Amino acid sequence: MTVTTAYPSPSSPPPPSGPILGVPLHVRDLTKRFGAFTAVDRLTFTVEPGRVTGFLGPNGAGKTTTMRMLLGLVRPTSGVALIGDHQYQDLPNPMRVVGSALEATNFHPGRSGRDHLRVLADASDTPLRRVDELLELVGIPAAAKQRAGGYSMGMRQRLGLAAALLGDPAVVILDEPANGLDPEGIRWLREFLRFLAKEGRTVLISSHMLAEADQIVDDVVIIANGQIVAQGSIADLRGEPTVYVRTPDVAALASALTARGVLSSPGERGGLIVRTEDPARVGDIALEAGMPIHELHPQASDLEDLFFRLTDTPEHRNRNTVPGIPHAVPERGEQR
Repeated sequence: MTVTTAYPSPSSPPPPSGPILGVPLHVRDLTKRFGAFTAVDRLTFTVEPGRVTGFLGPNGAGKTTTMRMLLGLVRPTSGVALIGDHQYQDLPNPMRVVGSALEATNFHPGRSGRDHLRVLADASDTPLRRVDELLELVGIPAAAKQRAGGYSMGMRQRLGLAAALLGDPAVVILDEPANGLDPEGIRWLREFLRFLAKEGRTVLISSHMLAEADQIVDDVVIIANGQIVAQGSIADLRGEPTVYVRTPDVAALASALTARGVLSSPGERGGLIVRTEDPARVGDIALEAGMPIHELHPQASDLEDLFFRLTDTPEHRNRNTVPGIPHAVPERGEQR
């Protein structure tokens, strides 16, 4: 692929392209009801500049509705969604502050990718030269003249990302941005989103691809049935790292560990949960004490484990369900 001097190929992020405003997102007691159904229930969270925040939850949890309220597309029943100190509709030139991509199919099928971006550029007083820069940036310059109706899902995702970045915004809001991307595209997206955050931009993404999100996000907001069940940094939510060990004489190993200042507690299947991040240390202590080890491995919790532990419960599966529409929780196999 041809590489321009202003923007490199999709294999690497672009250089900085202007001042970064450092605009946070504030959601305060945000609620949205559709008749008797509460889609979003008193959400309160902040998305900080310079970080990638993952907005996670089962299908129907209220993620897209919340994003649409942030972008002024849905009126809240109560509460407020702010971009910096303003609601979206009060921003003087919204595309210069926030860029978004909520639906990868939201393009005129008879219009080319380039023409779609040109229409948006004209509406926001953005120089037309940025259109071709962004088409190159997201990796679809060869398809610029093709009608968007013939784009693959992955190409539509890239066009949506180009549209979101057209105004060089301080805030980027993306709904399921990895849908339809091939492995190379997902890798590029991961690097690119982290680069945007490193520049100082505020990045909020929703995703059901938990294995990918685990490698991208710094913070998470996890919701179920429109309510927050957890929020914070990935490191804090995972908690202290531990090691699982199984041996024929659990009591003797626990005593040996305690004698060396290592705390432990009973675990599953007759094993021990040891409060350390170093399996080798546990193995060395067992070896010195002359005890065989049948199983030994770290127990660092990944984002998928955390997600299902918090959302796949009877309370969150059954609360607030619309008759005839089952509440969908993704299967674990779908997340890999």
